[in-house]
Amino acid sequence: MKRFLITLLILFIGIFSGAQEKQITALGQDSPNATYRLFPTTNMWTFLKLNTADGRIWQVQYGVNGPNRFETYLNMVPLAFGEDKRPGRFTLYPTQNIWTFILLDTISGSTWQVQWSHDKDKRGIIPIN
Repeated sequence: MKRFLITLLILFIGIFSGAQEKQITALGQDSPNATYRLFPTTNMWTFLKLNTADGRIWQVQYGVNGPNRFETYLNMVPLAFGEDKRPGRFTLYPTQNIWTFILLDTISGSTWQVQWSHDKDKRGIIPIN
């Protein structure tokens, strides 16, 4: 009887955990219609925040100490304007280089090299021709 109750408890926890995971995914930022998305870097403290409608990008860093938390722009110049702006138009792809991502315009096919860094002089985007 004790084994049966333990098995039932483990099964219940597994079912509950799976349902909770699906709910988080359904409510998460992976929606193709999300205007803003966060992309993890291989640095555990740093994410890139992308406006998927116009291509603007920010570096977001969190930490346990206040001075280590910040948000700064990598690209403040919109790459799409007016009716051309639509959620999901832009996306980011990581590369083998920890500091580099590729920004893709999923409509025109244009690409940019995205550099994030703790050093402000090494941040920005460069068109790939």
